[in-house]
Amino acid sequence: MVSRSYSNLLDLISDDSPTFGRGGRKLSRVATVAGVLSELDDESRSNASDAPSSVTQERMIIVGNQLPLRAHRRQDGEEGWNFSWDEDSLLLQLKDGLGEDVEVIYVGSLKEEIDPSQQDDVAQTLLETFKCVPAFIPPELFSKFYHGFCKQHLWPLFHYMLPLSPDLGGRFDRSLWQAYVSVNKIFADKVMEVINPDDDFVWVHDYHLMVLPTFLRKRFNRVKLGFFLHSPFPSSEIYRTLPVRDEILRALLNSDLIGFHTFDYARHFLSCCSRMLGISYQSKRGYIGLEYYGRTVSIKILPVGIHMVQLQSVLDLPETETRVAELRDKFRGQTVLLGVDDMDIFKGISLKLLAFELLLSQHPDQRGKLVLVQIANPARGRGKDVQEVQAETYATVKRINQKFGRTGYEPVILVDKPLQFYERIAYYAIAECCLVTAVRDGMNLIPYEYVICRQGTEKLDATLGLNPTAPKESMLVVSEFIGCSPSLSGAIRVNPWNIDAVSEAMDSALIVSEAEKQMRHEKHYRYVCTHDVAYWAQSFLQDLERACRDHVRRRCWGIGFGLGFRVVALDPSFRKLSVEHIVSAYKRTKHRAILLDYDGTMTVRNSISKGPNAEVISILNSLCRDPKNIVFIVSGKDTKTLTQWFSSCETLGLAAEHGYFVRPNHDAKWETCVAVVDFYWKQIAEPVMSLYTETTDGSFIDSKESALVWNYQYADPDFGSCQAKELLDHLESVLANEPVTVKSGQNIVEVKPQGVSKGLVAARLLETMQKKGTVPDFVLCIGDDRSDEDMFEVIMGAVASASLSPVAEVFACTVGQKPSKARYYLEDTTEILRMLQGLASASENSAKHVSISPQRVIIDRE
Repeated sequence: MVSRSYSNLLDLISDDSPTFGRGGRKLSRVATVAGVLSELDDESRSNASDAPSSVTQERMIIVGNQLPLRAHRRQDGEEGWNFSWDEDSLLLQLKDGLGEDVEVIYVGSLKEEIDPSQQDDVAQTLLETFKCVPAFIPPELFSKFYHGFCKQHLWPLFHYMLPLSPDLGGRFDRSLWQAYVSVNKIFADKVMEVINPDDDFVWVHDYHLMVLPTFLRKRFNRVKLGFFLHSPFPSSEIYRTLPVRDEILRALLNSDLIGFHTFDYARHFLSCCSRMLGISYQSKRGYIGLEYYGRTVSIKILPVGIHMVQLQSVLDLPETETRVAELRDKFRGQTVLLGVDDMDIFKGISLKLLAFELLLSQHPDQRGKLVLVQIANPARGRGKDVQEVQAETYATVKRINQKFGRTGYEPVILVDKPLQFYERIAYYAIAECCLVTAVRDGMNLIPYEYVICRQGTEKLDATLGLNPTAPKESMLVVSEFIGCSPSLSGAIRVNPWNIDAVSEAMDSALIVSEAEKQMRHEKHYRYVCTHDVAYWAQSFLQDLERACRDHVRRRCWGIGFGLGFRVVALDPSFRKLSVEHIVSAYKRTKHRAILLDYDGTMTVRNSISKGPNAEVISILNSLCRDPKNIVFIVSGKDTKTLTQWFSSCETLGLAAEHGYFVRPNHDAKWETCVAVVDFYWKQIAEPVMSLYTETTDGSFIDSKESALVWNYQYADPDFGSCQAKELLDHLESVLANEPVTVKSGQNIVEVKPQGVSKGLVAARLLETMQKKGTVPDFVLCIGDDRSDEDMFEVIMGAVASASLSPVAEVFACTVGQKPSKARYYLEDTTEILRMLQGLASASENSAKHVSISPQRVIIDRE
């Protein structure tokens, strides 16, 4: 059976055309509406099941803003277009790393505007000839999407430029955001035409399509989806200024794998998830992952490489050899420094020129000998800032040439016209040093290309008069703020804002010994050769396959609306607790044990009002009045607090400080479950905690009778978490020989006597009921954090023992959908109280018909 999404395309491909799936009719372009699509569009699809498929060949659908194609109008006098591959496109180059057995489909837009009357024919041609699926975006919508939201909001912000005034990026415009969402939706529709959701992998590229994962995940809950960001990701202090920050973060988290060029970019993303969404990451066996509603979103850190085969083929062209010879003659007797940058505000061209001007001022002996060739590629964006950069660059070049130039010598040569790739390679080959001084750049492959070109070929060596067998030389001066900097360990790294430092780096690069130049070049050459674009793509696909390995065995369903949509993925045995089911079991049973956590279960954690409200007290009293019930609140709070809060619940059992103290009812005294001789270890632990409290603003120590708790819920989340790890290690070291346990929990680090846990309370309650001849046939245990897992473990383990009735109904329930030893979950406190109210109502209805004397159970003291 062919999937529904796949059949769209199958019905549209002509019978005699070369296809990548099955035969069908002619492809019709997707309807695109010139306007704004609502973020809440297509809600009806969110619950659609993933359709089965019989297609088994592994395929990769690569989605980018632009297709890797060049388009030219036909020159034979007829209407129409000629298309060819864009060999410079990264999306095309990465195909080499996916393997010959992986079929690649491209989805993206075209640079050229295609007349609506020609779009059907163009789409059919691209599909049949190139396996490309074009997304035709109406011009007005595309302008708002690309030149508006992408280039006016996202691109400046991701490069650390805040819109502090209308001139700096402009104020946030919601209509541009809606256009961004609309275009992402159009791209998603295109992917849905060709995807086989059971087998295909989807790889989305760059910041233009950051909400696309939500649309795809909404339609296909188990889609195998990777995303790679080719730009920087800013620190949380910068990113949090974006009004749609949460929507974008949640959309990215609908991917299975998110890739970044550097650890800094990944670290910033993880910090944003922690600070804005409360989602922390974990590192396990070398892999970083975020737990997001039962799904593990993996993080990939690997810088992209260059296409070695393409670069080598251009090096071998006769045109390259000829151009190298021309440049050799032109700059004979001079040392060439080379800069290759786009003409935009973040490439630091003017800073580089100022540093070069300073170098010539401080070293008069270099005048006439040293030349800076600055290749300025056309800017990809447009606007006032681009014009200002151009004006400043031209003015600075003119000033330097007037100041230091003379007949036959021009210190700065500005090449501001488009160059063929072979021409740029020729400049690489003759340059003694390459300067990349961008103030912020996602990756920048210019240094990689330079290193390979300096390795040269036999023909170029002969042209330049070099010994082919001699070690090659190259020098790099690179900015600290570009993605390739960490991988170029032999480069001279600079702060581009420090003009003096950049000038000194230029001078240092010129006076380095030949042996050191050779050593640095060899180190870079080995890295660039082994970490090319094919290696990058292959590594990403391998990690994507690993990240999607568990898709089949998990139960998935979607929740949320609009861009807040996300998929819940859980093990088949973990399911939501049905109120009807538990009430039915409750009514059938006679001896019930009910264990309830308090914070985060009966009341919202970190709420202003800590004590139980009237509704909670009423429910507990109703449950306690039923003689078939034994109800316990098992909390980490101290005895004084629990006594005060639940003074009106006379038959309610209480366990304080995670089970160290127990009181079976209001009239009984507090007893200890574990015999502890003394607490001398507190004299060791408390000074250590005090040290971390003084250095961590917002933290405090909660001193209990049986335990010490360091709480950092009001501290900075990143710093608090870091300090907690250090404190945990410190306490484990100083208390290694003491009879205590050091544990970390939700925003806490706790030291308590060995053997004390909530599980102890559960075990003692079941044991006591068994001794009294009332073997439980109904057990309900609810909790929300790690400390409650001990209770779950005890009651689930009791199922196979004599502690419970052979037909006992056992309900271990956690709060929220997360990995747990519990078999059930409820979403939040509201659902828990609603369920408990259902049980209380059942007891009240039963009491109207039957009157039985109250029953109490006393937990035996050890």
